[in-house]
Amino acid sequence: MAQVCLLGEPGSELRYELLSRETAREALSTYDLREPYANSLALDTVSIGAAVSLLNDLNWYLVRFARTALVQADSVSETEWLSRDLATAVRDGDVDPAETGEYLKVYGVEDGRPEDPAFVEREGDWTPDRGGYDEVLVVRVTEAEFEA
Repeated sequence: MAQVCLLGEPGSELRYELLSRETAREALSTYDLREPYANSLALDTVSIGAAVSLLNDLNWYLVRFARTALVQADSVSETEWLSRDLATAVRDGDVDPAETGEYLKVYGVEDGRPEDPAFVEREGDWTPDRGGYDEVLVVRVTEAEFEA
């Protein structure tokens, strides 16, 4: 099982933008859509491969209306998300899932809205400090994304 979460760009209404366009609406029609954060769209897929495939199908819209696309796969972590690039690398077998927790992008979530992320390099058993936020959204990223 895997989940996809799309965070919308500020100034756009992600759900409206996706569902008002026929191709995106058809791609999403078989999923139960939810909104875990303000201006977001989340859904469950059968696997990390299906999640990455769906993101590829929606790419034209994601480039225009999404701030980021995340994948959460229980086979990698039950609590942390993967960036789209890292999920693709795991799916393709280029990265071992056990070796994905070093580079992180951490969002503080306030009033249901993920704030601008901070990049953190994890050492040991580090867990994120909520730092006054309602919750923290932890995203594992590739080394290239971390260094960019």
